[in-house]
Amino acid sequence: MKGFGGEGGFPASERVLGEIAGSGYEGTELGDWGFMPTDARVLSPELDRRGLALVGALVPQSLARRSAHEEAVAAALRTARLLAACAAERADGGGPFVVLADDNGADDLRTRFAGRIRPEKGMSSEQWRDLAAGANLVAGAVRDETGLCTVFHHHCAGFIETPEETERLLDETDPELIGLCFDTGHYAYAGGDPLDGLKRLSDRIRQVHFKDCYGEIAERARREGWDYFTAVRNGVFYGLGGGDIDFVSILEGLQHSSHGGWIVVEDELPPGAGDPLERARRDREFLRKLGI
Repeated sequence: MKGFGGEGGFPASERVLGEIAGSGYEGTELGDWGFMPTDARVLSPELDRRGLALVGALVPQSLARRSAHEEAVAAALRTARLLAACAAERADGGGPFVVLADDNGADDLRTRFAGRIRPEKGMSSEQWRDLAAGANLVAGAVRDETGLCTVFHHHCAGFIETPEETERLLDETDPELIGLCFDTGHYAYAGGDPLDGLKRLSDRIRQVHFKDCYGEIAERARREGWDYFTAVRNGVFYGLGGGDIDFVSILEGLQHSSHGGWIVVEDELPPGAGDPLERARRDREFLRKLGI
């Protein structure tokens, strides 16, 4: 996703993997292509010696442009091959997943109005057709070559943000090819009730991102007209347990659903606002108190 571009520089992937494992987590997503080694012969041993599973990888692509579909397929297959080489798919359907998404943050209007999108700021009928066709094309190619499943990540500052857009995306894509990566924080900031969304969309949910959302900051962002990146810098998704997401009820809902996969923690710590390692440990302790 465009916007932050490594403000302050990225730490080495070896350090990040060590801190993930040291904080008590059991798996990780891949991150931006090239941040971690892209050769499975290098990456797989790095994961194995820390006891970490590779559970998925985000592939952001401009699928609403048909001309971008060939590039999207190539990017997804490149990622899927690495995932498949590093991890065996779990029998319970727990991944790893190709996490397909729009090229979030690339469209100026959607970025400026994230968190307050109205229908008139949505895609045209042609764009909807192209996006759905592109998602099916990518997911089909991934399945046919690697056997992996694809999930779509609804995300603020992209063309699939609101609950209505998320449901339409699922309605217009093949359920045999496309599952949903359900993100609690993005669903809330987009104007939805995550618990209601979990119930409504449970039959397509294959992966879950636990992200908090601070309602007071979200309301200020809407009131003052912040763009997506300003809202994130001001902590709209900061930490787990301090915001307004009812994770206890979300977890209960997951336990009564068919979801048997990973829960991925996402903490959008604003640049310079604290120590990522300490935050990761606090988030893990919060999950332990939930029984995870």
